[in-house]
Amino acid sequence: MSARFFCLLLAVAITLPSAVAQTLPGIDVLVAQNFAAVAGKRVGLVTNQTGVRRDFRQTTVQAFLSTEHCQLTALYAPEHGIDGSVLAGDEVANRTYQGIPVYSLYGATKKPTREMLKDIDVMVYDIQDIGVRSYTFISTLIKVMEGCAEANIPLIVLDRPNPIGGDVVDGSVLDTAYRSFVGIVPVPYVYGLTVGELALMANGEGWLANGVKCELSVVQMARWNRSMTWRQTGLQWIPPSPHIPTPEAGFAYAVTGALGELGVISIGIGYTLPFELVGATWMNGEEFASKLNNLDVEGVWFRKTSYKPFYGFSNGQVCNGVQIIRSDLRTAPFTACVAIMTTLRDAYPERKLFPSDTSSKWVMFNKVCGGDQLQHQLRSGVSFNNITDSWVVELNRFIGRREEYLLYE
Repeated sequence: MSARFFCLLLAVAITLPSAVAQTLPGIDVLVAQNFAAVAGKRVGLVTNQTGVRRDFRQTTVQAFLSTEHCQLTALYAPEHGIDGSVLAGDEVANRTYQGIPVYSLYGATKKPTREMLKDIDVMVYDIQDIGVRSYTFISTLIKVMEGCAEANIPLIVLDRPNPIGGDVVDGSVLDTAYRSFVGIVPVPYVYGLTVGELALMANGEGWLANGVKCELSVVQMARWNRSMTWRQTGLQWIPPSPHIPTPEAGFAYAVTGALGELGVISIGIGYTLPFELVGATWMNGEEFASKLNNLDVEGVWFRKTSYKPFYGFSNGQVCNGVQIIRSDLRTAPFTACVAIMTTLRDAYPERKLFPSDTSSKWVMFNKVCGGDQLQHQLRSGVSFNNITDSWVVELNRFIGRREEYLLYE
């Protein structure tokens, strides 16, 4: 059954002067409509430091606090906290903000409880995502949808751009046997949807726990299309987490994030280009770059480089390796990840970079990759091309289903 029967899409047309080219995120559309979608309601807001209006002068929290059209009565914080100051994986504590309770959704519970929802009539979600399945903000979104569905609380998603682009879909689809908070719905590693579209698809495809349906609506963006890079939106970038300081780092996270779970080589964490580098003290960067570029990964180029991390892996030592460069709008970031891992395996067998099959390092790697197939393929010597060919059927099936939920051209 179509998700259209379960969701009301709040598509808003806004007329702007022709000289204004900036994308308008959902919060600006909501403000322009005088908060019509939440008028007279007690509002709960899931947000963090990325919830801002396009001109940076007002946060989403401030926008709700300054209007008389509704009442902000509760806030909800994802991983890294309401202000982004909490380190990855660390528990987020409950707190208050200007007398408003801030409930943690990354602590004792990841789903809002009925007690946490008792003082709201409607929930609003406004967080900038990066378009990668293992990034936990979309898991928070799914858990919020489940909590709201169970408590009969409507949810409104204020949409924001997918910084990798709305047309980039790549990688294997999650095996639901490996469902976790770093992989909660059966989408590819890079899924090519905005958070609003992802919410619609999760609702429409029945991906919420116990088959519940959320009363869902999406406040669409204005002046955004699927082919836009982040830089083309005209919006400023606020780091959604400490090691994603730029949209380029967000793209690179899709390339090296899974590899980083094994902790066997530097991926630039601890240097000024987190996730954008792969290197080691023993690597020949020129040869490694040549081997990778010979694999001709779509939309990705590998540049020879050297760097010295300030902290983390290889702290204080000169690493030689490659910088990951996005070279085209059409790109395959997780394919690039597999290219790096198979090349490391084949070019440096003496380094034994991939641990034994009993190593605990594989546990999080498998969760992030959405299954254990890639682990077995890497350890058994399956080639780069055969690995990427193995996910094509499921990927194409997802792309076909995804079409029903797209809100933008």
